[in-house]
Amino acid sequence: MLHDPNVLKPTYTRAGVRTAAPRFTIPDGEMDPTSAYQMVHDEAMLDGNARLNLATFVATWMGDQADRLYAETYDKNMVDKDEYPRTAAIEEHCWHILGSLWNVPDVEDSIGTSTIGSSEACMLGGLAFKRRWQLARRAAGKSTEKPNLIMSSAVQVCWEKFCNYFEVEPRYVPVTDEHPMLDGSQLEQYVDENTIGVVAIMGVTYTGMYEPVKEIAAALDALQAKTGFDVPIHVDGASGAMIAPFLQPEVEWDFRLERVHSISTSGHKYGLVYPGVGWIVWRTLDALPDELIFRVSYLGGDMPTLALNFSRPGAQVLLQYYQFLRLGREGYTAIQQESQDVAKYIAKGISEIGAFDLWSDGSDIPVFAWQLKPGYTDKWNLYHLSDRLRMKGWLVPAYPMPDNMSDITVQRVVVRNGLSRDLADDLLDDIRVETAWLDALETPMPTQGQKPGFHH
Repeated sequence: MLHDPNVLKPTYTRAGVRTAAPRFTIPDGEMDPTSAYQMVHDEAMLDGNARLNLATFVATWMGDQADRLYAETYDKNMVDKDEYPRTAAIEEHCWHILGSLWNVPDVEDSIGTSTIGSSEACMLGGLAFKRRWQLARRAAGKSTEKPNLIMSSAVQVCWEKFCNYFEVEPRYVPVTDEHPMLDGSQLEQYVDENTIGVVAIMGVTYTGMYEPVKEIAAALDALQAKTGFDVPIHVDGASGAMIAPFLQPEVEWDFRLERVHSISTSGHKYGLVYPGVGWIVWRTLDALPDELIFRVSYLGGDMPTLALNFSRPGAQVLLQYYQFLRLGREGYTAIQQESQDVAKYIAKGISEIGAFDLWSDGSDIPVFAWQLKPGYTDKWNLYHLSDRLRMKGWLVPAYPMPDNMSDITVQRVVVRNGLSRDLADDLLDDIRVETAWLDALETPMPTQGQKPGFHH
């Protein structure tokens, strides 16, 4: 038996660990696994603490049993449905559960799928719109050139990507002080015979507020009566589709509205699953053109596939089903309610600090935003406060509002499962301390402006 010279050496005296890791070329030789692990582990320590990242919507905590299940199933490939038939069946269970949660009229006449995240789900929803529009136009002998999609200027960047990648004209309805979200009031200026659909957001990324899907649908109903244009809605429910059914069941935003053809959500946001998994459900089988579903022979089986990606993790799908079983309606309601209570608690505390005005208070999804009071100070801005909080370990982003309101900078907190009331008090204390520190400055801080990462 060969003797490994590293076995008895202290970790940080081993040959591999005593050198800098190569950054741009693969090393010539091997490294013992303990040393390789330690080097990658130590580099990852320089990341921020995920639990204190109040910029992200993505789940950062699930619990011991979920962690165990994840470790047992990380090798499953979601696309290998013939090899992993129970995982494939569980995927169907999950989207059927979501369809039921979103009041789909007939579960047997609906269709859905898991995706890498809700961005891929949005792409699929947009593609279904485009293809249905093309088929209808061809059947009527009309041109299929220049399709357009209508959405708020505050949509997440995935919709900008969709329009770019799949050659659809984006028509952004600008947010303004009078109309801080898409509300249906201006749609007549944007809809025409080439409009493939309208996107409504349940939980705007910038502020956390719901767009009023029922009002948007009513505006489209009135427009159809006037012009004949029958325009469907896709609800981008990345966050809100897993909040509203539990905290605001009376709000009509889902398949109760006939004009809603599809809904997407992020399982890895308020679906409470580690990244990355998303979901999309179509109202009826007809809402998804059959030509977008591919049937391939793979690994011994005939397999339908509906996705932009092929191989993808199956573990998160199993984790989603675990959460549905573990929590049920009662558990999801309790967790989302606690997250919202904590969001409102922090928002109230911030509103009592003289420097800030709230944009939202967490009453929709557990997300809220604030701005500096106009004219409050010329010595510092919210980017400076964000940097000061980062020194304490908190990641609290500051960014400009979109388009017509880009002169306004806001700061936002996303409250997720795991941000306790105790941590909320720590955050508020740090915001008060750092605000007072900035106020006490005798000379202005260096100018800081827009930082990358937030646009459409």
